[in-house]
Amino acid sequence: METGGVFDSLLSGVCVVFTLGMFSTGLTDLRHMRMTRSVDSVQFLPFLTTEVNNLGWLSYGALKGDGTLIVVNAVGAVLQALYISAYLHYCPRKAKVIQTKSTQCFSFSLTIATLLTSVSWCLYGFRLRDPYIMVPNFPGILTSFIRLWLFWKYPQEQDRNYRLLQT
Repeated sequence: METGGVFDSLLSGVCVVFTLGMFSTGLTDLRHMRMTRSVDSVQFLPFLTTEVNNLGWLSYGALKGDGTLIVVNAVGAVLQALYISAYLHYCPRKAKVIQTKSTQCFSFSLTIATLLTSVSWCLYGFRLRDPYIMVPNFPGILTSFIRLWLFWKYPQEQDRNYRLLQT
């Protein structure tokens, strides 16, 4: 196998692993919603945008006949639909980061996973010289950097329900 083929296979594998990892970060939110029967620290928008993104990529994968794109995005679409359903089931109202000056409702792991996934897919698209893969992933990079900035500006506070023990 030539060097380019090995690199392409490796990069494709990295894209799949990061993408499935990103999709699975919602499982902790799902578990939290089920346990607390609320959405107090869970954001809806990432689920919705990822679902729309999955459906678009699923269509593109079907059009191109790319089994990797089809499988990865079918799994993602099913998981996002599950997360959205749970959110809508438990959601009485939404919290806002800027108004509350708190990022408690943001998932740091989802932010990092989205950044890594979007960067890896951009590199994959660049390697294939396929703008249809590169361009749709730039918003994921941009919004990840915006969320990282918000984490910096409004750091997540320690849980106030627990006080440090005096020694």
